[in-house]
Amino acid sequence: MGIDFDALKNKAQDALKEHGDKIDQGIDKAAGFAKSKFGGHDQQIDGATGKAKEFLDKFEGKPGENPEPGTQPPPAPPVQ
Repeated sequence: MGIDFDALKNKAQDALKEHGDKIDQGIDKAAGFAKSKFGGHDQQIDGATGKAKEFLDKFEGKPGENPEPGTQPPPAPPVQ
């Protein structure tokens, strides 16, 4: 009797899709708390918050923001 990791993964993805807005709010709340406790590290906290939200966006089904697994979006054009 082992752990069915595929089923666990699917449940986690379903939870992210269903409750992504609440998770997003929790990320913001955690970032605010971290900034209040660790002043001077705002840039690192904002970076981690951004990465967490990027990960969350992969599962929310937002058009144009959800590339197929294993693919990368095209690079942004150079700023003139």
